[in-house]
Amino acid sequence: MSGVRSWLKVWMKAFQASVLVMAIFSSLGATDAGSRFTKLNHRLMCTCGCSELLGECNHVGCPASGQELDELRTAINEGKSDEEILNTFVAKYGATVLAAPSMHGFDLLAWIAPFAVFFAALLGTILLVRRWTGGKEQTLADAVPINDELRKQIRRETGGDGEV
Repeated sequence: MSGVRSWLKVWMKAFQASVLVMAIFSSLGATDAGSRFTKLNHRLMCTCGCSELLGECNHVGCPASGQELDELRTAINEGKSDEEILNTFVAKYGATVLAAPSMHGFDLLAWIAPFAVFFAALLGTILLVRRWTGGKEQTLADAVPINDELRKQIRRETGGDGEV
């Protein structure tokens, strides 16, 4: 039994080491200027009016994408942080240059509003359906009151004596 435990410990240590190595290798490329350039140019919109991401604006003769990509490369080479670069682009081209609104201030409303509208519509639908049904379930016995005469007529017409 102790042999199994020692092998289990060895395998566990090997697994932990491999996870650590994968984490290190995946984080090495995160600071690479090329990956930062790709990440940032996909967070910005081209300002020529084509409604494409800056990194994917591919129409011939685009007057804006070349200049903006050069500005982005220069800012990365100068060592600016991602937030500084995005703020510089917003200051120069306006908030429409961002592919997605920021997560603070009034722009947070753009993230919250769709979910709030969905849940309000869902609640409204539930309340409307409850109102239509009167807020209670109605059975057939409640819908049609059966008196003794009607019961006798049903038995005559169906030939049943009421027993199942």
